Amino acid sequence: MTATAIFHTMSRRDLRLELEELYADYVACLDEERFEEWPEFFTDDAVYRIVPRENFTRGLPIATLHCESKGYLQDRVVAIRQTMVYAPRYMRRLVSNIRILGWQDGGLEVRANYAAFETLRDELTRVFSVGRHHDTLVDIGGSLKFKEKLVIFDSELILNSLIYPL
Repeated sequence: MTATAIFHTMSRRDLRLELEELYADYVACLDEERFEEWPEFFTDDAVYRIVPRENFTRGLPIATLHCESKGYLQDRVVAIRQTMVYAPRYMRRLVSNIRILGWQDGGLEVRANYAAFETLRDELTRVFSVGRHHDTLVDIGGSLKFKEKLVIFDSELILNSLIYPL
């Protein structure tokens, strides 16, 4: 049996456990600032977008951040590490309420809520962003990878600047 067949035939509970592990690993990678590993959660042709809720609801294509491949994600890591100037900060992300919508066109449709908190070194922690993930995952070599990750944030505003992935 192929790995894809295994994911397709897993019980909903076992698939949920796989997804819980994947999202926990994803969040740990970002929270621990292992940004060089972050693109490995995605397929080579992945799409990663961060979009305000209003634009998503109205069907507007404008995104706050738009990456069209793993290469774009790797460029984002280079920007974070080498070219961006920003105040030092810590980020913590929570992902919850993971919902499996099912398989469609070879991809697993998943929804989840997220909250991201930001702490500048000399300030109190504050809520940075909350919203939801609309994700499509596919099997690549026996592992689930993000083919599309759409991050929809609830506010029309983001405090400071959007530096790190959500």
